[in-house]
Amino acid sequence: MEPIVEGFVEAGRLLASGASAVYEIIFLSLRVSALAVAIAMLVGIPLGYVLGVGRFKGRRVALILVNTGMGLPPVVAGLLVYMFLSRSGPLGDLRLLFTVPAMIIAQVLIATPLVTGVTAAAIGSVPLELRLQARSLGASWLQESWLTVKEARRGVMAAVVAGFGGIISEVGAVMIVGGNIEHSTRVMTTAIVLEARKGNFGTALALGLILIGIAFAINGMLTGLQQSGARYER
Repeated sequence: MEPIVEGFVEAGRLLASGASAVYEIIFLSLRVSALAVAIAMLVGIPLGYVLGVGRFKGRRVALILVNTGMGLPPVVAGLLVYMFLSRSGPLGDLRLLFTVPAMIIAQVLIATPLVTGVTAAAIGSVPLELRLQARSLGASWLQESWLTVKEARRGVMAAVVAGFGGIISEVGAVMIVGGNIEHSTRVMTTAIVLEARKGNFGTALALGLILIGIAFAINGMLTGLQQSGARYER
């Protein structure tokens, strides 16, 4: 119990000290994960809609691929991105390896299947009668799509929560493609690994508690938005 208490004390000390290095790591973690989940939403929600309402050849295979991607180990995602961005890879000329964009790409690869799969399940649960009624009233394809997504908004919000939760605490992929470079690509999770390897368990635990607190606050906000939608429905 004592190490946990010491971790809380150290976490408070780090935050109260105003150390620029600590806040730099925190803000970089949030920036990388926020951009990654935003991109995953732009790709995953439309794709999830198509998979949720569509009845086309190859849909089952597409769903299997998405569901498989939901369980993709982050370290494998990082390895794939590394191979593409390395000097001998097809995108090596872009010189993105060990940069923030490389970390965002890796997290997008992790988050997109999560957003897509949960969105597809939410959209698929919307009654067909709703879309048929919208068509009978003269709704355009875009209006019908918006109505369907709006009806499934709680599930879509759950998809966003799942996507964010899957990447904010991820370490393997960002370690591989980011390199954990100080003042450049060091985020909360890689900093925790570094401090633990150095034997600074108090600092590592403190950083871990800060990360849990940030994840709790953001997921609490997203869940609050989801629950407010449920109250609106009633």
